[in-house]
Amino acid sequence: MSKSSVLKIGSKCFNSRLLLGTGKYSSIETMQHSLINSQCDIITVAIRRVQSAAPGHHGLMDAIDWSKFWMLPNTAGCKNSEEAIRIARLGRELAKLSGQEDNNFIKLEVIPDSRYLLPDPIETLIAAEQLIKENFIVLPYINADPLLAKRLEEIGCATVMPLGSPIGSAQGIKNEANIKIIIENAKVPVIVDAGIGVPSHACEALEQGADAVLINSAIAQAKQPSLMAEAMCHAVKAGRQAFLAGRLQEKDTANPSSPTLGISKTQIS
Repeated sequence: MSKSSVLKIGSKCFNSRLLLGTGKYSSIETMQHSLINSQCDIITVAIRRVQSAAPGHHGLMDAIDWSKFWMLPNTAGCKNSEEAIRIARLGRELAKLSGQEDNNFIKLEVIPDSRYLLPDPIETLIAAEQLIKENFIVLPYINADPLLAKRLEEIGCATVMPLGSPIGSAQGIKNEANIKIIIENAKVPVIVDAGIGVPSHACEALEQGADAVLINSAIAQAKQPSLMAEAMCHAVKAGRQAFLAGRLQEKDTANPSSPTLGISKTQIS
């Protein structure tokens, strides 16, 4: 948890604390408008979907101005560490093809569970250890497990990315207590990923001290994605400012905002 005005991941600094996904948009044009309105700096790309030109990903690489956005390749679709390591290596080559020669970023996802889409902690740790040895800047997607988060930080991960609630569920921050523990103990950026459905969820994550959020479905599947992207941009900024300002602490009793000096006890009883 940093109080810096910029988001620092590895040795790179970014102005925006909103990361966007590129899947599920109804068209490339809608995605382009949403990216612009979000004012984001980092966008994540599913390497396997780009490779296969899956629906919504055909022409994706050419449609994005990679001089303006930093690519975060991800290993979505990988079910074990071996797959994830192989796909990560392809992701690094994809980033180089986009002109980002120094881009070693990888969003590490290892998800064997097809129903709840929960990440595998053991396989994620195994893959992270190997990728760090290969000089990747690893951003692991994990359950909101404080012990796992700390272990991943200790082996050299550049961030930890706990889920707020299941992917695409729009339930918001359901793991608040554990995420607070992760934030309190982390010395690397904490990026809340998955489950954010509306701007208030994003704002809440930043208010709690998260360094950033990653959002895809809530924007891509909104009735007006570009408008929702703009709303998320404002929410993230507001949440960050509120965190830096320092919130008023909750109390069990009322506390008058007007001075009581000079008022008789009978008047205020």
